[in-house]
Amino acid sequence: MYLPFFSLDEAPFSLTPDTAFFYSNPSHQEALNTLLVALQMGEGFIKVTGEVGTGKTLLCRKLLRELEAIPSFVTAYIANPALSPTALHYSLADELGIHYDRDLAQHEVMQLISNRLLEERKRENRVVLVIDEAQALPHECLEAVRLLTNLETEKSKLLQVVLLGQPELDVHLAEPSVRQLRQRVTFSQTLMPMNSEAVGGYLAHRMGIAGYRGPCMFSWEVARDIAQASEGIPRLINIIAHKCLLAAYGEGRMIVTRRHVRLASRDTEAVNAGRPRSGRRRAAVVVAGALSAGAAAFGTLLLQGMG
Repeated sequence: MYLPFFSLDEAPFSLTPDTAFFYSNPSHQEALNTLLVALQMGEGFIKVTGEVGTGKTLLCRKLLRELEAIPSFVTAYIANPALSPTALHYSLADELGIHYDRDLAQHEVMQLISNRLLEERKRENRVVLVIDEAQALPHECLEAVRLLTNLETEKSKLLQVVLLGQPELDVHLAEPSVRQLRQRVTFSQTLMPMNSEAVGGYLAHRMGIAGYRGPCMFSWEVARDIAQASEGIPRLINIIAHKCLLAAYGEGRMIVTRRHVRLASRDTEAVNAGRPRSGRRRAAVVVAGALSAGAAAFGTLLLQGMG
């Protein structure tokens, strides 16, 4: 709705993990650099953890995009790992482009995977299995993944594995039943929330990628307020910033104000859990007003009434 008003080519704060919007804040860039270096070194197991909304899936897709640009890497991506070991092997075989009869037993599919990995090694290629939401892996699947990394030549692993997941992944790996896998994790990174300075850069970056070429819409004070309300979590930053643009559009303004941040925060469930419902309803009216046909005039009246 507000794209033409702000001269935007696309939505700047969509929750879809688009690698074009990847922002190199210190935590995410360090994690990406560590992943790329560790994989090029031939490390077998690498782990990245982060709270919900910290950008793990976007980092995952950015990693895959970077690896696809390197001819010597072959990637396999599993986004929904809540599978049985057999289904995990089938998914890996599918990702590697292996043609097989669906009636094959698990050990037969495993042999096909092993053969393909050996073929890729002969071509001097590295095969990387990237598993997103790895905290959802059942214990038997964690063991299946470990067994896959047993495949190796005298000099190198035939399969390298990257696990990305919520902190619960660390809890699973701490259990005695998977200690052998935990001992194989050679590099581990944790995605941290962004501070106010990083949030300001993040907002400007996404606006620029979306096509905005005007004056800065998010002042330092506004970025600080968004950082505080979102606790530096990218997903919440996106939600709040999107609602801020709706409120600014509803008021007919080309700049986001601190009041817009307060309204957007009150209208965001993950932020306002402890707030009185009456204040939340008023904020929701303002944001919803921007979605109506007469958003500019209607939003102005409501915002003035709440000031």
